[in-house]
Amino acid sequence: MQRILEPGEIEALDHNAIPRIRLPERASVFINRARRLKQLAAGNAIGAYLKLMAVLAEAQQQALNKLADAPNDHAQDQARINLAHAHLMPLILATDQVRNPHWPSVLDQLLEHIATAGGGLNLPAAVTELIARIQQSSANQRDSQAEAILRGNHEIVDPATAPIYSAALQVVCCDLVTRFSERDVPLLDTPGLCPCCGSLPVASVVRMDGQSQGHRYLQCSMCAAEWHMVRIKCSHCDSTKGIAYQAIEGGSAAIKAETCDECHSWLKIFYQEKDPYVEPLADDLASVTLDLLMGETSYLRRHCNPLLWQSMEN
Repeated sequence: MQRILEPGEIEALDHNAIPRIRLPERASVFINRARRLKQLAAGNAIGAYLKLMAVLAEAQQQALNKLADAPNDHAQDQARINLAHAHLMPLILATDQVRNPHWPSVLDQLLEHIATAGGGLNLPAAVTELIARIQQSSANQRDSQAEAILRGNHEIVDPATAPIYSAALQVVCCDLVTRFSERDVPLLDTPGLCPCCGSLPVASVVRMDGQSQGHRYLQCSMCAAEWHMVRIKCSHCDSTKGIAYQAIEGGSAAIKAETCDECHSWLKIFYQEKDPYVEPLADDLASVTLDLLMGETSYLRRHCNPLLWQSMEN
C-alpha cells in the first residue's frame, strides 16, 4: 500500500525545490536587524533615528530570548496547524495578539531598555518624554493603540508611539511563529498575506543563498517570516501586467520600487546579489528617500514600515 505524501514531505524529498517558507532565525532575527540598522546609519539623513531603532531591535532580541521559557501547548499548536490547513488561513493572526498575555510585559521591557541603553545615544528630550508617556498609559490605552496598529486604523494610531508598540507586537508574533516548522505553514488563497501571521509584507528581497538563490521572497512586517513569490508579479493584486521598476538615479543598485499599473501600488524590492547584507525591514527604513520620491507619483504604498509609521503618508 502506497502512502500519500503531504506537501511538506514532498518538498523535503525534492532537493531542487524552491523553499516556500523561510522562518526567522529565532536566535538572531532582531540582533541581525540591529546590526544592519547601525551599518545603514552611517551617512544616512535619518542616521540618528536608525541608531535608535537599532537599540530597539536589540531590546526585541532580549525580549524574544526571555520568551523561550514560556510554556508551549503542543496540542493547541497542532490544532492551529490543522485549522490553518483546513481553511487555507495563517497559522496565527497578528491581529489577535493584543490578547497575547506576554505583549504588555514585552512592551515594558523595550521601554526600559531604550531608557537605559539608549543613554549612550544622548536621547533627545522628546524621546525621553515619549517613553514616559507610554509607561504612564493605562492598559486600556495600550490595548487601544495596539489594536489600531494591527488593524491599520490610521486615524487612531499615534505615529510617535507606533514604532515602539509595533516592536512589542513583532516580538510576540515572532515568538509564536518560530515555534512551528516550515512544513506546518499552509498555502493561502491570498498570496500577498503572510501565511504565518496574516500580515502584509514590508518589502521583498531576491535571495542569493542556498536553495533560495535567485528567488524572490516577501518579508512579513510583523513576524519576519518570508514566503516565496515569483518575480515580476504584484504582491498586492497578484497581477503580472504593467510591472515596472523605479530607482534613484545614482543610488544603490540593491534597491528598487516595484510598481503595478493594474492596482497602482508599489513595494520595494532588494537584491542580495548587489548587497549581501540586505535586511528587508532595516533597508526599507533606511531608504526613505525612495518613499519620498514615490510619494510624488500616482502609485500608493499599501503598508507602512512598522518602525516608521509616517512612511505610509504618501
